[in-house]
Amino acid sequence: MEIFIKDARPADIDQMVPLLAQLFAIEQDFEFNSEVQTRGLRLMLDGCGKHRTVKVAWVNDTIVGMCTAQAQISMLQGAINAVVNDLIVDRAYRKKGVATLLLSAIERWAGNKGIKCISLLAEKDDQDRLDFYSEQHWERTSLICLVKSLN
Repeated sequence: MEIFIKDARPADIDQMVPLLAQLFAIEQDFEFNSEVQTRGLRLMLDGCGKHRTVKVAWVNDTIVGMCTAQAQISMLQGAINAVVNDLIVDRAYRKKGVATLLLSAIERWAGNKGIKCISLLAEKDDQDRLDFYSEQHWERTSLICLVKSLN
């Protein structure tokens, strides 16, 4: 099986939305809404892409995984860092190296931007994913994520 990592395009959104449905099915705090997630993907893909990226993993003519990242300013580091969001691999392609390739592509993107640190949020009770991130040399912090809706 040959896996190709590419930059996502607007034409890819229809294949990416079902992946987000799989991701949201395992996340405890969020509900999938096709219209909302499609709008989010369009926002990620619109514009210059200087401060964000969406990578997709292709096998033949099918997108089997995706990962997004956005740059932000870190006061702690006094530099630009990146936040990884929405890493998901289709169930049928998990444990085949797809997630590792996607994260490597994100790391290359960040490195090319001069970014020295990448962070991500993970489900605290998803031990399989936490083990995967640990194997990829991600370190845990004592921080927690808090969210406030402004609706």
